[in-house]
Amino acid sequence: MCGRYVVVSKVEVIEKRFQVKAPDVVPSLFPNYNVGPGALAPVICSDKPNEIQFIQFGLTPFWAKKKMYLFNARSEGDSNKENDPNYNGGKGIINKPSFRKPIRSQRCLVIADAFIEGSTNEGLDKPFVVYLKARRPFALAGIWDIWTDPESGEKTRSFAIITTVPNTLLQMIPHHRSPVILHESDERRWLRAEHLNEITGMLEPYPAEEMNAYPISSKIKNPRSNGRELLDPIGERLTPETESRVNTEIKLQGMGAGKRDEK
Repeated sequence: MCGRYVVVSKVEVIEKRFQVKAPDVVPSLFPNYNVGPGALAPVICSDKPNEIQFIQFGLTPFWAKKKMYLFNARSEGDSNKENDPNYNGGKGIINKPSFRKPIRSQRCLVIADAFIEGSTNEGLDKPFVVYLKARRPFALAGIWDIWTDPESGEKTRSFAIITTVPNTLLQMIPHHRSPVILHESDERRWLRAEHLNEITGMLEPYPAEEMNAYPISSKIKNPRSNGRELLDPIGERLTPETESRVNTEIKLQGMGAGKRDEK
């Protein structure tokens, strides 16, 4: 599961990192230390690969009769019900009614600086911030769709984050799922790939040695909570890091939306 994540890099940093253009006006709740279902969040969609769009986290399939918030799309589909971390079988997402169209032609990069994961048994009563040691912001593999309200005719563009089996770091939390983190070299390929084998081949766990995590307060479970203090550590990192690495931890770098938050 990945129902909460963090996106706090400045707009200018995101534009430079992904070679895209952001809108002149961004949502009032940006940066966001606690992105949850229903929030507007920055993504780069396959139909507008040179733009940042702020769309709804929590996908509503185009065929739905009412709005939905499918915030995760399981890469294995209905397979691997035992949550075996060593599963390497088929990617059943291509057959799921809610996802089989988007996975083929409507993919997106979900921009993030970190994500929040709780333990399998205790959820967000025992949350961790999970981050990449040497790269942020980074991109999670996502899919998007457009839903039209049958009564009002209003269109809603929304997205879901694709999940996969956990690497050894996520297993230490312990948690049985992980969002798909794309390698930087795969980001543009994710948007433009046409063949299913190429697409599903990217839905793999990210190398654990390039990641780390530390525990934070359960205050983050409140979807209305927001602020830098939510990321303050309350315990040690899962794996040791050097002092120089500790000094560049996520909560101390690049916070704020930049000049556009004044508009």
